[in-house]
Amino acid sequence: MATFIPRKVFPALDSLPRSYFLGHHKAGLDKMKTMLSHIDLVIECRDYRIPLSSRNPLFEENLAGRERLIVYTKRDLGSGGHSRDRNRERLIQESQCPSSVLFSDYKDKASVRKVLEFARTHAASANSLTGSRMMVVGMPNVGKSSLLNALRGVGVHKGKVAHTGAQPGVTRKVGTTVKIIEGEESGEGVYLMDTPGVFIPYVPNAEAMLKLALCGSVKDTIIAPTTLADYLLFHLNVYDPSTYGEYAPPTNDVVQLLDSIAKKTGRLQKGGTSDLEASALWLIQRWRNGHLGRFLLDEVTPATLEAEKRANESAGVSLSQGRKMVKELRKQKSMQKHLNSQ
Repeated sequence: MATFIPRKVFPALDSLPRSYFLGHHKAGLDKMKTMLSHIDLVIECRDYRIPLSSRNPLFEENLAGRERLIVYTKRDLGSGGHSRDRNRERLIQESQCPSSVLFSDYKDKASVRKVLEFARTHAASANSLTGSRMMVVGMPNVGKSSLLNALRGVGVHKGKVAHTGAQPGVTRKVGTTVKIIEGEESGEGVYLMDTPGVFIPYVPNAEAMLKLALCGSVKDTIIAPTTLADYLLFHLNVYDPSTYGEYAPPTNDVVQLLDSIAKKTGRLQKGGTSDLEASALWLIQRWRNGHLGRFLLDEVTPATLEAEKRANESAGVSLSQGRKMVKELRKQKSMQKHLNSQ
């Protein structure tokens, strides 16, 4: 039997959409800016599996002037608790200095308590009689509302107040403040405000768009599920092909894998043909839920972190610039389609 050799690189897909910046994203960001004068701390959530790609420079540009705590959510989906995971987390913490950094899993009370303790210490240093107001922000579907519910549950032993879902866009407006820490004699406690996810105006890197889509930051209809499944297969093969071993032998052919999944899980269309799109969505959701390995899509090394820092310092894409880039990309696609039809 021939030795399986996984793909070294994923083919470039320059035709992918590069934006998911919606109307309620801009409205939410504008509202956050008006509320900033009442906020003591900004808690920015990023997805642990894509610590570089889930950073949105809009928050740093528009919410400057407030102390920032960066929380990398969904740690349980990307970390196995090994020494290499701890070393990677140390690199991330150092790269985000002077901002404080925590890594969290909303189902793990110990990690939730660390966020609460940071909030409690920060509120105590403010020494306000009216309590402390904080705001949680982040890209769509990075786990802001899940974190808020966990902080409320552990902090004041109350039930969920923020709606959550598998697809982005569940939270569409800036919400009211929710108490997460009870007050003491000297103050009213700590309150946290939920906000809608805000996407980047323009994603210059097509692979970063694939990573964001695979982690659920854009709706599954924006990029073809079979394309996302192929990108996932690329990473599964690098990580460990045996993760999908019960459905198919190691392969670089996504159609072969999806066809096998369809037949083994009963995802068939009329006539018994395999429903490849339904199988792709099922495969993607299995990985999102942690059933196909726990690994990062972003490569985190001193070199990649330094490259990201340089790119962020020189980029600074504004809303208007992002719209122009998206418009120009659509124009180029239209021209190419017209040339191909001739």
